[in-house]
Amino acid sequence: MTLSRQVVEPGMVAEYRSFTELLRNLSDEDWGTPSRCEGWRVADVAAHVVGQLSDVVNLRLEGLGSPEVTRRQVDERRGRTPVELADELEAATLVASDLVTSFDDDAWAGPVPGGANGTLGFGLEALWFDTYLHGDDIRDALGLETPRGDGLAPSLSHIAQVLTDQGWGPADLAFDGIGEFPVSGGGGQTITGDAFTFVLVSTGRGDPASLGLDEAVNIYR
Repeated sequence: MTLSRQVVEPGMVAEYRSFTELLRNLSDEDWGTPSRCEGWRVADVAAHVVGQLSDVVNLRLEGLGSPEVTRRQVDERRGRTPVELADELEAATLVASDLVTSFDDDAWAGPVPGGANGTLGFGLEALWFDTYLHGDDIRDALGLETPRGDGLAPSLSHIAQVLTDQGWGPADLAFDGIGEFPVSGGGGQTITGDAFTFVLVSTGRGDPASLGLDEAVNIYR
């Protein structure tokens, strides 16, 4: 179950604006830095995030999230500068901001346009999560600290839903100050500790043993 429309819509837009600001502060040297995403430089991570929102607002939804579409998003922007991608993302975010305010509760609970799995709300929450996570990929590559704040709750909500769909659990994600997110109906194991560490662990970016878990918790396995 996703967070509410009243939380996700402005939160997603704010995350894209934060990502835009991050890009505007990158140097050419930063742009070529290898990231923890295998085979991707900082520039490639940025190109995927920008390309994904550009595809969404232009209703190019077929195959969104697939390796083929992700590769296209990166390839189409190869050789472009941080400022150029920031400008593209800023323009796409303005369109997205206008678009999400047009959704009512029925649309929020309805299917994603284009036939993708899940509700529209789940899809928008996934965009917020993806942007927050890839922002950390860039900051990690450059030795910068990621603000924990608002991106944690949608990340945990999204991960809990994906783990449920994958048949992991039952479990409860219970992190101080963020709330609880049931997996597969809840019950069973209660996972506590640092919420941000769990986000990294469950996306293949951290050691699951640090939280007493194994590789099955990785949603990208």
